[in-house]
Amino acid sequence: MTRLFSAYVIVDWSAAAKPSTGADSVWIGVLKRDVRFRMHFESHNPATRAAAEKLLGEVLDDLKKRGERALVGFDFPLGFPRGFAAALKLAGEAPWEAVWTQVDRMVKDKADNTNNRFGAASEINRRLTGGPFPFWGCPPKDALTTLQPKRTRAHGPQDLPEFRHAELAARGSSSIWKLYYNGSVGGQALLGIPAVRRLKQARGAAVKVWPFETGFKALTPADLQGVEAVAVEVYPSLLKVQPAAGEVKNLAQVRATAEHFARLDEAGKLGALFGPSKEAAADTVLDAEREEGWILGAGA
Repeated sequence: MTRLFSAYVIVDWSAAAKPSTGADSVWIGVLKRDVRFRMHFESHNPATRAAAEKLLGEVLDDLKKRGERALVGFDFPLGFPRGFAAALKLAGEAPWEAVWTQVDRMVKDKADNTNNRFGAASEINRRLTGGPFPFWGCPPKDALTTLQPKRTRAHGPQDLPEFRHAELAARGSSSIWKLYYNGSVGGQALLGIPAVRRLKQARGAAVKVWPFETGFKALTPADLQGVEAVAVEVYPSLLKVQPAAGEVKNLAQVRATAEHFARLDEAGKLGALFGPSKEAAADTVLDAEREEGWILGAGA
């Protein structure tokens, strides 16, 4: 049985506005072979996103030197709900790519973690609706006319969807429009997508983003010829993770997620997870490939 990957890198991102370590900060878990070819896990807890991005680049460069292909999982959405690119009148590139370019232009994230995620979200709201919708959630001090601490209204039939298809399949995952409070992923996505974009740009076609560049389909080793890394979206809460005594939950989650995908790969079952379920509608598959993305393992 040929494995798709020989290393598994899982990234628990953070939208923290100042350097931080420990719980609710950036954790990077790397599961790879040691000198005796046994799987070995190591974790990193950089204090800033800039340090995390640099470290990720170094990890990928090291794995490339060793000739090891990596699965790189990020715990935030890599795409927005269907219709987002069109609503922002972004043209030219594939919808997901146009959105990545736009988010990267708008979001400023400094080396000390200070960032303008609330300002960027409020500007997107202004362009989309002229009011504090669809993005919501911020500390009261960051409230603006077009961004409010609490949700101002529900999504109606004429609005962009509240959830992507993947979030409905994953059950319990938050909407990207929620920027703040427990379980929010919107801030991480706004700050994380530009980092993934830069990592990819530095390595070109050697890094593929699933399912945008691979297709939403089961993958085989032949599909990954010449590919050094595949970037995917993961949702660690799909697994029941029990932290060890004194272990930070984020660390337990990146370790358990890396081990989970490594076990599936070893058993020849990982490739199928890159494809949709048999029940998936054709428009769901198309939306995932063009704009929304998907959570690896959701709905499987």
